[in-house]
Amino acid sequence: MSSSRAERRLGALYVQVLIAVAAGIALGIVAPTLGGRLRPLGDGFIKLVKMLFLPVIFTTVALGIARMESLKDLGRVGVRALVYFEAVSTFALLVGLAVVNLVGPGRGMNVDPATLDTRGLQGYVSARPPSVEDFVLNLIPSSVVDAFARNEILQVLLFSILLGVALARLGPRAEPLAAVLDSVRHALFVMVGLVMRLAPLAAFGAMAFTVGTYGFRSLLPLATLVASMYATCALFVLLVLGAVARLAGFRLWRLLRYLKDELALVLGTASSESVLPQLMRKLEDAGCSRAVVGLVVPSGLAFNPDGQCIYYTMAAVFVAQATNTPLGLADQLLVLGVLMVTSKGSAGVTGSGFITLAATLASLGTIPVSGMVLLLGVDRFMSEARALTNTIGNAVGTMAIARWVGALDPVRVQQVLAGGGPGEDSRWA
Repeated sequence: MSSSRAERRLGALYVQVLIAVAAGIALGIVAPTLGGRLRPLGDGFIKLVKMLFLPVIFTTVALGIARMESLKDLGRVGVRALVYFEAVSTFALLVGLAVVNLVGPGRGMNVDPATLDTRGLQGYVSARPPSVEDFVLNLIPSSVVDAFARNEILQVLLFSILLGVALARLGPRAEPLAAVLDSVRHALFVMVGLVMRLAPLAAFGAMAFTVGTYGFRSLLPLATLVASMYATCALFVLLVLGAVARLAGFRLWRLLRYLKDELALVLGTASSESVLPQLMRKLEDAGCSRAVVGLVVPSGLAFNPDGQCIYYTMAAVFVAQATNTPLGLADQLLVLGVLMVTSKGSAGVTGSGFITLAATLASLGTIPVSGMVLLLGVDRFMSEARALTNTIGNAVGTMAIARWVGALDPVRVQQVLAGGGPGEDSRWA
């Protein structure tokens, strides 16, 4: 009996991924050169997922809108989602700002920006944060094929919404096309299930690469910053997202337990994108309407990056503290205001937070961008915290918005989160 239970537990995806993460860390420590060569395992897995998640978004959104009872609900969901994203991501920025001022991880470092070697930053500061006009125009693809080819989530989302509206207005005449899209969607989720079998291998390679390339020794000089980042993300999840979950009528812990496979994979790959298709499927299984899931989850990647928002304010103020740059309350509020804009549009790709922050500081001119050299060695170790918080925030936000617009089945939610929902295999059938 105990042996069969152990076999079932070892067969669970999250257990396999966690074992792979531990093995990757061990290999990175024992054989760092070999570990540093295993990056293709993680990158290849993420490419496989990215190959599938735009078609998943396209079919899910188009079908969800096509089968809405009223198209007025579409605007209601969109407006409320944007209000929610702005409110919660602002909370994340404020929490990060409060903790970094309280802990002061950069105080006493007394770094002279002029003595720092900034050659490693050239690829980051050459970029600039997009203006509002650039962002809006970038929502419109030059062609649908181009949007899919370049993996532009928001552009594909826009096209999917327009197609869904068109199908809804056509009514019964659109049913043959809707049936085809439904069949394609089910096939895509079977493909996702096949790809997910490689998740432990991907987590092993990604973690071995990180530890083998950067090493835990690089953490020691900035251990306070890294620990503060993880503690702040945990605080935000427990207090802010926990309160949102309670208001939405479900327990945060139960949702985290339900998403344990996805969270373990995010921990291993440090990418929110690696779990996007299965996150959408699970939230739909948990009682969220298909249209809400299709709209909120992909747009949340760009507009609701809670973990990255925490990182932005903590990293910016840390650089100012380390370089003895005076930063008064007005200056910090200015940084926060600019980050409220530039943080939108940052996707769930590993390392995108560093690029956005470097470009933002370069445009502000208040905090020396050269100070970001201090973060190069530990930024990758903070990616896990950012990605986990982004993923949890996206899941909680989708459930909360669905509840807000009346598109959440409360009975189904309680049943699934309590463990009475579909089994592991049925999700990919």
